[in-house]
Amino acid sequence: MTSPEHVIFGTGAVGLATYEALRRRGESVRLVNRSGHAPVPDDVEVVGGDARDPGFTSAAATGARVVYQTLNPPYPEWTAQFPALQTGVLAAAEATGARLVSMENVYMYGRPAGRPLTEDRAYDAHTKKGQLRGCMARDLLRAHQDGRVEVTIGRASDYFGPRGGAQSNLGDRVFTAALAGKTASVLGDLDQPHTYSYIPDIGEGLAALGEHPDAPGQVWHLPNDPDTRTTRQLVDIVYRHAGQPDTEVRALPPLLLRGLGLVNPIVRELLEMQYQFEEPFIVDSSKMTTKLGCQATPYDRAIADTLETYRHP
Repeated sequence: MTSPEHVIFGTGAVGLATYEALRRRGESVRLVNRSGHAPVPDDVEVVGGDARDPGFTSAAATGARVVYQTLNPPYPEWTAQFPALQTGVLAAAEATGARLVSMENVYMYGRPAGRPLTEDRAYDAHTKKGQLRGCMARDLLRAHQDGRVEVTIGRASDYFGPRGGAQSNLGDRVFTAALAGKTASVLGDLDQPHTYSYIPDIGEGLAALGEHPDAPGQVWHLPNDPDTRTTRQLVDIVYRHAGQPDTEVRALPPLLLRGLGLVNPIVRELLEMQYQFEEPFIVDSSKMTTKLGCQATPYDRAIADTLETYRHP
């Protein structure tokens, strides 16, 4: 039996979306997480272990042509865990000679300051998580420039979609509430334009980066609908598809969040990122659409499809 050519580290929403995109292409895939279990068919290999251990990651990536980094530690553990996780996956790609496709967010850019975020934007983060992201991205691109590993980076904005869960701003607090005819709750200013990335589009984009000859050595913003909407407009679409006559939505007050942050470490870590919702936050993905031919799912269809996953979990 031959080893799978694609090895995905991480089985959260993005890791599983990448797995699904690769399977649609007929590719063989191995998944790697801490537990060794994932909601996938029995014929898919799932390996359990600590991705901070380069020995483990290198063994787990045996036979890989492409390695995908979709790991994302809990917010309170970012500083302690994230660099070591990336180092482990980078070591696996280097040991096997595989291309490394790394999933990132857009924290490293800092405030938009009235301009859409593009891949050539300087790293000007004022937050500790954004500064960490910038350092990690530089480390990956340096490894590529030094000829150690073939690296390509995909970046996405706040995501929504299947398995988005409670951590997504357009997740459980919106879709579950809409189906129940209750009030949804979101973070930030409801009326600021904000790019949201659809999880299946993220998976398709990462799969494309794993196979396209022009992908390595560059940063790519993963496909998102260029018709940027406000959070309120997107919630309106959710309620319309849920068959609700009226949208019921409220923004969680900043004072409440600060109070919750005193006792909840996840909320405490969220507070420094609230700048993203205080002004227009637009992530331009036209480079990937133009150069690699990757198209985003329109918001209306993406929301309708996501709602179906909540109706029939």
